[in-house]
Amino acid sequence: MPKQHTYVLGLNTYDHDVSACLLRDGAIAFAIAKERINRVKHASGFYKEVIDYCLQAEGITLDDVDLIVRNCYILPVPEMEERLVYFDAPGFLPEFERGEAAKHPLYRSGQDRVVTISHHLAHAYSAFAVSPFDEGVVMIVDGVGSYQSDVMEAYPAGDTATPLARESESYYKFKGTELECLKKVWMEPDRGFLSDEFYTMPGLGALYSRASTYIFGDWNKCGELMGLAPYGRHDQVKHLMEMIDGKLQVPRWTDDFKQPHIFDGSNWEKSPSMRHWEDLAWRVQDDTENVLLARARWLRETTGAKNLCMAGGVALNCVANGRVAREAGFDNVWIQPAAGDDGIAIGCAYYGWLKILKQRRSFVMNHSYVGKPYSEQEAASALQKFLVRIQVDARRSDNVCRDTAKLLADQRVIGWFQDRSEFGPRALGNRSLLADPRKPEMKDILNSRVKHRQAFRPFAPIVLAERMKEVFEGEEDSPFMLIAKPVRPEWRDKIPAIVHVDGTARVQTVREATNPMLYRLLKEFEALTGVPVLINTSFNIKGEPIVETPEDAVACFLNTGIDNLILHDTIVSKSAMHKVVAPVINTFSDVATLVAQTQPPGAGRG
Repeated sequence: MPKQHTYVLGLNTYDHDVSACLLRDGAIAFAIAKERINRVKHASGFYKEVIDYCLQAEGITLDDVDLIVRNCYILPVPEMEERLVYFDAPGFLPEFERGEAAKHPLYRSGQDRVVTISHHLAHAYSAFAVSPFDEGVVMIVDGVGSYQSDVMEAYPAGDTATPLARESESYYKFKGTELECLKKVWMEPDRGFLSDEFYTMPGLGALYSRASTYIFGDWNKCGELMGLAPYGRHDQVKHLMEMIDGKLQVPRWTDDFKQPHIFDGSNWEKSPSMRHWEDLAWRVQDDTENVLLARARWLRETTGAKNLCMAGGVALNCVANGRVAREAGFDNVWIQPAAGDDGIAIGCAYYGWLKILKQRRSFVMNHSYVGKPYSEQEAASALQKFLVRIQVDARRSDNVCRDTAKLLADQRVIGWFQDRSEFGPRALGNRSLLADPRKPEMKDILNSRVKHRQAFRPFAPIVLAERMKEVFEGEEDSPFMLIAKPVRPEWRDKIPAIVHVDGTARVQTVREATNPMLYRLLKEFEALTGVPVLINTSFNIKGEPIVETPEDAVACFLNTGIDNLILHDTIVSKSAMHKVVAPVINTFSDVATLVAQTQPPGAGRG
């Protein structure tokens, strides 16, 4: 039988946000991050699970894949895998994965169909290759990219760096399938304690991560840092970076900043350093916005381009994105929904499709619902397990959007599970928690019952696309919840639960063409309340990935204060037995976890 399709597999490997993207004839068939499968936030390690997920969803084997393109920002994948043979690095390849890695056909593969590319090049392809524009420019800004010695694309001779410098910013122009690098900004290596050199490197994304570590004790809390920034006082902290004569200047971090958060068991939110942290957050956010805006204006003025594409972890900063969209002078701005390193898999796949296989662009990523679908039988099976069945009441609805809108209007917190999961860090309406934005206390209800996150962090709205300009300021579309917009003054008292302290909201516009179920739900809620807006936050609790499977959704529903779970067209509520059974299950789960943590490695195994 002749082969029916051409398949390209893209992979982000080993470090945080391991992911895979499978193209079928140049269109995204499936994509997934490892964290959604193994339930470990920002999961690193080997990539077997994400490959298997995509192949099984498509119903093919690895032998059917024509080309595999990979990236690891630490080192090129062949060198990374060679080092892992003799170097114990559990953060990149834990002991329990070493056996399956050694047996996998892609591990240390010498096959011609297996290719490795550099980091910012992959980010760039993830942005322009699936954008709606035939030509334009690309802005890539992240924490750290490839070594200069490993960068594959040509770049201007004036942007010199030593071989051990790392990518920090990259700027490109594109037309059709052709991509040209216009500028590279490097971070030279710096001294540090053991492996903390990244935090001392003079780069935009590196500095933002350093501030995140200083305030939250975690380099990857950049979203929280952005949310904290509006609480800070203006100009109380000296500049942490600024543009001078077109060059980024990052002063040394000094002992002026001597109040870092250290895990000592105390309450973070009651720390005497909080005022200082708020002020520092404001400064690093303001500096970031001003640098990005200066870079974007330079890019427009240099090229005359009307269209801008963005990716890299800094492109998840929706406040800065909003300023770029409104103030940089571009007609259109498109941001890759998986702008962080999970989106590297998309870029790798499209580099293979366009650059290696020499195919044309024909796919536009106008939504990110690229997980595999779960059948009605799988959804029903998740509710039929004994310890679930005795805790829930489930009924099918002949109009689930209408019935859910009524529950929302009655101030119920809804777990909403539909169709295929979103790729990227944002829940965009298929794996979401939904609530009524009309009462300010709903923010606290969500936090206390489900999310258990810091009180300062805002919740985002979804809005009917055709009503967006009525409720929020600005012309720019925001289908991926990656642009913050001011809430119009006349609406702030109508939807207070989604208005941040600075009067803005991280907006997601919803269209019937890309998510008909979510669109109908918003229309039903608008018919009941006159408000075309709902709170939308990710279907998970703090510290856990967004739910992927029906089983994940049911578990989160039963273990939190979510009022109702909408699983396809089934409305699930908690039965009277839930209050009896849940504490017993939780107790035994806690005991099992405690026992597992106190057992020596290998104990209890047959």
